[in-house]
Amino acid sequence: MPVYILILLYIIIFLYGTVIGSFLNVCIYRIPKKESLLPHSHCMNCGCKLHWYDMFPVFSYILLRGRCRNCKARISLQYPLIEAFNGISYLIVFMANGISMESVLYCLMASALLVISVIDERTFEIPVVLNLFLFGLGIISCIIDRAHLTEHLIGMVSVSLALYLLYVISGGRAIGGGDVKLMGAGGLILGWKLIILAFFTGCILGAFIHVLRMKFSKAERMLAMGPYLSAGILIAALWGDRMIEWYL
Repeated sequence: MPVYILILLYIIIFLYGTVIGSFLNVCIYRIPKKESLLPHSHCMNCGCKLHWYDMFPVFSYILLRGRCRNCKARISLQYPLIEAFNGISYLIVFMANGISMESVLYCLMASALLVISVIDERTFEIPVVLNLFLFGLGIISCIIDRAHLTEHLIGMVSVSLALYLLYVISGGRAIGGGDVKLMGAGGLILGWKLIILAFFTGCILGAFIHVLRMKFSKAERMLAMGPYLSAGILIAALWGDRMIEWYL
């Protein structure tokens, strides 16, 4: 494929990712409140409905200088950050995994993991609807990769079963039920080898990063595992096979 076409394709992928990122902001705000995702987007301060020209991902925030056109209230920096981060995630997925249906699947997974990470960090809960969405992607992954169906099915229980036993024994104090479901859905998508790698990667990231957060930003001792497990799942999806080969 000519370089200029590839560059154009990557630009389109990034822009499409930012558009999806705009919807993710709606999910992050409304899902914990159990609100419908359908109503028109509006200013959180004055309630004014946003016009189409105020909803261009990232660019509208810059043009409006981070303020509502109507009431001039500050718009949370979360909005452009989530939009840009999702666009970059899509770009990384396609660059690391190539142009394929699997990459499309991983992009959808990355978006769901991003929403899970933000919500879990704020509420210490992972909404069931997001884990169900990931399970749906897992079923699609099994269909795409039918030759390795057994690996996917084993992956669904290889980590989540152990975590479920830990959940029962500790009465939910050591691990959350949402984390158990997350690893079950992630295992169905990735298979048993990659989900085990994802789990250990997530635990290492959680231990290292949270210690730094407690030291420098006075974070609480209790941590939300969702963001770290999500990071582990995405890392394993994109580079897990190479990491395992390198280790062996």
